[in-house]
Amino acid sequence: MNAATAAAAATVDPACAEPLAVLGRDVTVPLVTGGEVTYAALDYAASAPALQRVWDDVAAYAPYYGSVHRGAGYLSQLSTDLFEQSRATVAEFLDCRPSDQVVFTRSTTDSLNLLAAVLPADCQVFVFETEHHASLLPWTNAQVSYLNAPRTPDEAVATLERALADRDPYGPALVCVTGASNVTGELWPVKELAAAAHAHGARIVLDAAQLAPHHPVSVQDLDVDWVAFSGHKLYAPFGSGVLAGRADWLQQADPYLAGGGASRKVARREDGGVDVEWHTTAARHEAGSPNVIGVYSIASACRALTEAGFDTLVAREQELIGKVRAGLAEVPAVRVLSLFGDDAPRVGVISFVVDGWNSSHFAAALSAEYGIGVRDGLFCAHPLVRTLLGSEPQAQGECGAPEAAPGERSLNAIRVSFGAGTPDEHVDRFVHAVKELVTDGAKWQYRTEEGRCVPAV
Repeated sequence: MNAATAAAAATVDPACAEPLAVLGRDVTVPLVTGGEVTYAALDYAASAPALQRVWDDVAAYAPYYGSVHRGAGYLSQLSTDLFEQSRATVAEFLDCRPSDQVVFTRSTTDSLNLLAAVLPADCQVFVFETEHHASLLPWTNAQVSYLNAPRTPDEAVATLERALADRDPYGPALVCVTGASNVTGELWPVKELAAAAHAHGARIVLDAAQLAPHHPVSVQDLDVDWVAFSGHKLYAPFGSGVLAGRADWLQQADPYLAGGGASRKVARREDGGVDVEWHTTAARHEAGSPNVIGVYSIASACRALTEAGFDTLVAREQELIGKVRAGLAEVPAVRVLSLFGDDAPRVGVISFVVDGWNSSHFAAALSAEYGIGVRDGLFCAHPLVRTLLGSEPQAQGECGAPEAAPGERSLNAIRVSFGAGTPDEHVDRFVHAVKELVTDGAKWQYRTEEGRCVPAV
């Protein structure tokens, strides 16, 4: 959270704010102990539920669905207009520069793999080991420097500055950094890291998968070169993502996928081959028939969040974060995972371990006995979670211990995550359930099935 957002959020009374309407808010699930309960979806960091507004917008458009670009029919023309208007909506949501391109992809992972595919030759990439695998792993064709996990935001900036100072100053370089950790929820000093990157002649891409659903993201204010995020984490789970930012590397590289839509002109040569002229617009990297509904749903979510007001959304989420953290702090057996410490600003993503419990067992009990959906494991951020847990092996308990290689400890954690659609009752039920499980134990017997803990039948 930047200073302006924090100041504005402080003026909003979170008690007056209501959660945004999402699909599934009235779904009931059975409990192993008998009866049913309204499902508490507390796994937003994996996929957020669809906003009702998004669903309604998509349903209203669906009868008019048609293929986009180059179609003469009315529905094709309408769908093309809607597709390109959605591009403009996303650019406005991200406060892009006038010269930036918005490319629609399938997800954050797809967006970062696209950027990896267009890197100039001999590009050096700098990435912290704390990244999600989506931003840790795509850079296979570049010279990659993996940076150690910092323990403060200032250390993150200093670590990057040292690494960049030692690089070849004449070659291209890219820094990849998350905006908010998908493990700890902590906000990273993106603006300061961008300044450090640019001071050393490097560019920077922001993985905003966990940031964009919780905070405003301004490409211009943060001064990042690209930003990537997924629709399914932004309350628009219809299979689209975004890569937005500078056009030059995108225009200079071959298309990410070769095919229709990416090509402007194709002609046979006398020698039997073909000559291809590729588009220089975003279409260059959008080959095939675009996911119009997925793109439109992202634009709808961008409008809904903007209209709801991030000041209000941030203030209410901070209230929920405070409830969860205060409740967990009352349970001595619980240890919350953190890189930057208790005072670090964060979004609604909190991971923890419980003494005497395997995390799979604890998560299974939350689901089966309380109707609460959380996530357990390493959260596709294995190096980070192993760094946070490496010195304190868990007691494995009786159920759900994941397999470990010979000589390795079996490590995993529990993650609770929430956002604009989370009712207070879901958070209150979660805190109560944690306290009750730690104090009284599980009410049901569980067994291990394919490495996971499940209720015994």
